[in-house]
Amino acid sequence: MQKTDPRYQSYISILKAELVPAAGCTEPIAIAFAAAKARSVLGKMPDRVHIIVSGNIIKNVKSVIVPNTGGMKGIRSAAAAGIAAGDDAKILEVIASVDAEGRERIKQFLETVPITVNPADNDLVFDIDLTVFAGSESARVRITDYHTNIVRIEKNGEVVYVPERVTFDTEGGSVITEKDAMTIKEIIDFAQTVDLEDIGETVIRQIRYNSAIAEEGLTNDYGACVGKALIKTFGRDVRTRAMAYPAAGSDARMSGCELPVIIVSGSGNQGMTASLPVVVYADEYGKTDEELIRAVIVSDLITIHQKSWIGRLSAFCGAISAGCGAAAGIAFLMGGGYDEIAHTLVNSLAIISGVVCDGAKASCAGKIAAAVNAGLLGYSIYMCGSQFYAGDGIVSKGVENTIKNVGRLGSDGMRETDKEIIRIMTEE
Repeated sequence: MQKTDPRYQSYISILKAELVPAAGCTEPIAIAFAAAKARSVLGKMPDRVHIIVSGNIIKNVKSVIVPNTGGMKGIRSAAAAGIAAGDDAKILEVIASVDAEGRERIKQFLETVPITVNPADNDLVFDIDLTVFAGSESARVRITDYHTNIVRIEKNGEVVYVPERVTFDTEGGSVITEKDAMTIKEIIDFAQTVDLEDIGETVIRQIRYNSAIAEEGLTNDYGACVGKALIKTFGRDVRTRAMAYPAAGSDARMSGCELPVIIVSGSGNQGMTASLPVVVYADEYGKTDEELIRAVIVSDLITIHQKSWIGRLSAFCGAISAGCGAAAGIAFLMGGGYDEIAHTLVNSLAIISGVVCDGAKASCAGKIAAAVNAGLLGYSIYMCGSQFYAGDGIVSKGVENTIKNVGRLGSDGMRETDKEIIRIMTEE
């Protein structure tokens, strides 16, 4: 793919926009970011807070520890952290630098300031609408669709910010949408030909950050210790480590570890799952840094491609997309071309599609391990000369059609499932 091709710049822009650091699970961090921004707009500490959130935000914040809060969970804790100790300029690292004094301020804020939370009365999957008050003054920040997408800021009822509408012109070379930009063939072409001066440092940062939190999860006891249990039970062969490393990173992250991760499709768990199995295989087989970076690019982009059809939040577990993407990246790393990568992805999706997302919590680590295992099985099946064919369940002829089918399953078919999951999780 030539640098002059508009698609080249689209892929670069997508990777740079997606591969950003986040300290903590991204949904509570998005609440903390909105809260810190609202406090900044208000210009003073509020005396009350009102939050309206969509069901998927409730689902993904309820059970996860907010980092740098001393073990607190939930929407109120995330908002209090952002208001009392956050720095909105750091975006998804908004509470990454909170110290002991900041943690005390968070605790005091929760004890003294009323924070009300209500479910949103709309069909948006991702919606955070947060208002802070100080006497007769107020500031409102609303984030929709993805974690940093501020769509409205108000102060004292007056609109002070709404984003400009941007029309993407593919003929003129502007960034085009993820769905329109991507096919598996183009992803492979881009990964093979991209000048690593344009994107290499971004991917290296992903590898470095995500490897660090995986090592933290394997060294210490977090959550259910899924990563440690895998290695203790099955040893340190390459397949087990490929499952254990992202699982251990999730163990740590879901339990409030303060180390940052590099996210993919708005998710740290997906960012770790897309990258770390490829890192493990590259280390095992002595691959060069360049080979590793190009393989991680394949994994990242295939994960993003799948998620662009499903949506960022749904009843479909995002770790599945990332685990299948990682297997495709491993196929590329091991010398595979389009056929190996496409069949690995189809086989993997045929095996494990449909695993539900019941929020961010300790068991995400187990789902990550299962997703990577299924992805590697899909790769092994094709390398042994077998495959799943069109008509086998949701598998259609051609990898792109199968990706679209999974997208329909996750975004449309599981919509009622998502509502029922949220009802189950919020029952008293």
